[in-house]
Amino acid sequence: MTDEITKRSLRVLVAGGGVAGQALAFWLTRGGHRVTVAERFPALRASGAQVDLRGQGIEAVERMGLLNAVRSRLVDEAGVAFVDALGKPKATIMANTSGKGRQSLTSEYEIMRGDLVRILHDATRDDTEYVFGKSVDGLDQDEHHVTAHFSDGTSGEYDLLVGADGQGSRIRRALLPEGADPYWRVGIHMAYWFVPRIASDSNIRDTYMVPGGRQIMRRSHNATETQVYFVMREESSEASAIHRAPVERQQEFWADRFRDAGWQTERFVEGMRTSPFFYSQEIVQVRTDTWSEGRVVLAGDAAHCASPYSGMGVSGGLTGAYVLAGEINRHADDLPTALANYDRVLRPFVDEIQAGVNPRLLRVGMPMNQHAINAFRSATALACFFRIPDLVARFSKEDRGGDWQLPAYPVPAAA
Repeated sequence: MTDEITKRSLRVLVAGGGVAGQALAFWLTRGGHRVTVAERFPALRASGAQVDLRGQGIEAVERMGLLNAVRSRLVDEAGVAFVDALGKPKATIMANTSGKGRQSLTSEYEIMRGDLVRILHDATRDDTEYVFGKSVDGLDQDEHHVTAHFSDGTSGEYDLLVGADGQGSRIRRALLPEGADPYWRVGIHMAYWFVPRIASDSNIRDTYMVPGGRQIMRRSHNATETQVYFVMREESSEASAIHRAPVERQQEFWADRFRDAGWQTERFVEGMRTSPFFYSQEIVQVRTDTWSEGRVVLAGDAAHCASPYSGMGVSGGLTGAYVLAGEINRHADDLPTALANYDRVLRPFVDEIQAGVNPRLLRVGMPMNQHAINAFRSATALACFFRIPDLVARFSKEDRGGDWQLPAYPVPAAA
């Protein structure tokens, strides 16, 4: 990693100030490029539920020199328990903290999305221009430049436009043919929010299965707040459409779907009304053969969302940003080569993490009837008794990203 990078400085616009967008700004500014991050929200979106780092994502953060900062903000989650209607654990799978093998259901690096976003922002704000409350609503490009048309009626000219604007990317819609559907659906929907923490909320994540292919998860990230997740199997048009409805209607939908679920449902639904945070989404992957066109390129979830069930969503975004920036830094005077290399180098990794999501296996963990739920708990309890999950994690040769290795890019002179 000692080769010199090209000295040409590019003017880069990154649409989206989330994890991938800020990680990209980190590496590009250190390569000597002038980066503007346009975020459509009026302030930094330092919110969201708990995320984790695994495999290549951990290494990407370490190469940024931010691993200690991440460690200082980790959530104390010791493992995952499968509980009954009384909240009694029937089986518990602990996190793998050995430093060897692969992460279990709980990673050794669990962190709130907001904390990770703030860490990245602190590392980039001195060298990056941030513009909040402004989105890219359209674009034009020619051989030499790309012009971004912003939501406030202004325009700007850049050498490169990066769409890091998430699963529902507007930039991606501008690149793909009209009517193209980039989403691979698994028939699962999820909502999550915060409620006040109570004394019985431990540092073990509770998972409660409900007949009808439903699931409730509870995990606590600090002394005063607990996260609630409602998850369900459903392939109706109503379920797919609800995520675009007003928040009040979304909350009514989820409360109705889980009204008879038992356990702590009443507490969770009541807390939904006053939660400072609420998010509802369909679980999808973004799969497209097109990550770039001309001087426009996609990054993070906009390019290759792997879904929460991959366990590699955030790690995939950090890894992709590292590769994209590395290729741009290396070939800033030849963007077609840089973007082609980005696709060639990263695509095997993305294929690996996306293939790890198997809808059939997901359905096993979301049974339709009580008999199947009891069978799942019994099998999991037996496996835990013989320490099978622990042994599998410790002695696995690779994590969820497989044996794909982060490339060794030249060290930017400004690093």
